[in-house]
Amino acid sequence: MSKKTLIAPSVLASDFSKLGDEVEAVAAAGADWIHLDVMDGHFVPNITFGPPVVKAIRNRTKAFFDCHLMIAPADPYLAAFAEAGCDGMTVHAEAGPHLDRSLQTIKSLGKKAGVSLNPATPETAIEYVLDRLDLILIMTVNPGFGGQAFIPAIVDKVRRVKALIGNRPIRIEIDGGISPETAPLVTAAGADVLVAGAAIFKGGTVEAYWANIEAIRSAADKAAN
Repeated sequence: MSKKTLIAPSVLASDFSKLGDEVEAVAAAGADWIHLDVMDGHFVPNITFGPPVVKAIRNRTKAFFDCHLMIAPADPYLAAFAEAGCDGMTVHAEAGPHLDRSLQTIKSLGKKAGVSLNPATPETAIEYVLDRLDLILIMTVNPGFGGQAFIPAIVDKVRRVKALIGNRPIRIEIDGGISPETAPLVTAAGADVLVAGAAIFKGGTVEAYWANIEAIRSAADKAAN
């Protein structure tokens, strides 16, 4: 794996009236992944978008589509998101009773499989599915809204997850309140993929997005090394 921290801008913070253009712009600005926050108004207190929107923007970039499914149940929709163009799909450990089955389904669709942990969920919740995972997404805010404040106590959880992974080739992704100030805290603890929304989609131009991405990446990489 590359030592460079991967940056995954969350389109939740973009201008939805020109979503395709925003995806194209942030990819041109150096985004490694495009983070797609799918919310259902049930598992989390907000509603965003579904497979048709993902499909509509898929042709705007070749970047990895990192689909974060904040929905319950997730299983009935996995095939639709795969067909829409998601490269990786992350389900929440808290969203259903059969996490192992969900992860098997994602892998069977030929996609990268991830699991997400809410702030109050212990890392032991994923202990028995580690060998099915490509990604562990650790929430540093409570899911459902953008622009929330980073929860510092979760940094210790990142270290524990890193230890739990051992030598497995599993990425640790962080979502919530990421900025040049908070990024070093989690990369020093073992994270290597950072989701950021408000901190990246400010300025409204490719040049502004590039500067925002580089500020986060630079701070993160220094702490990681």
